[in-house]
Amino acid sequence: MIFTATADGFLDMGAGRVRCALGKGGVKPAADKREGDGASPAGVWPIRRVLYRPDKGGAPTTALSVAPIAPDDGWSDAPEDLAYNQPVKLPHAASAERMWRDDGLYDLVVVLGHNDEPPVAGMGSCIFLHLARPDWGPTEGCVAVTREDLEALLTRARPGDAIEIRGG
Repeated sequence: MIFTATADGFLDMGAGRVRCALGKGGVKPAADKREGDGASPAGVWPIRRVLYRPDKGGAPTTALSVAPIAPDDGWSDAPEDLAYNQPVKLPHAASAERMWRDDGLYDLVVVLGHNDEPPVAGMGSCIFLHLARPDWGPTEGCVAVTREDLEALLTRARPGDAIEIRGG
């Protein structure tokens, strides 16, 4: 199944549409995506795995691969880093996104297969499906939904499924 997020702020869940937030830089073709531009990359991105904070609830119900996040988990967002767009342990010598966040956005995270086989330096990192801000503020390039909607998606998702990000 392909779950489709559209530039008008909706995610098609297969059994209806729900609100979503996308990148503050809009939706760009993946070939034009650059690190730090705040854009969500247009394309179909395979779901790689699910990460969750064990102190914020148990593992979600899903057929997908699931792993807990630890306080020292990060994700490299430094194009010059050999571990670019890959999980790392903090502290890390290069810039890295902290996965154990105080704002709760990554309490439940779906890792998307954008720029990961192999990662190309500068073409964008840390593209996830994660929890939305309470005010529905834009993301740094990810797709964000409510926890309830993300948990509903995860119960439907199967290995081989993907998230499509579609521009206007």
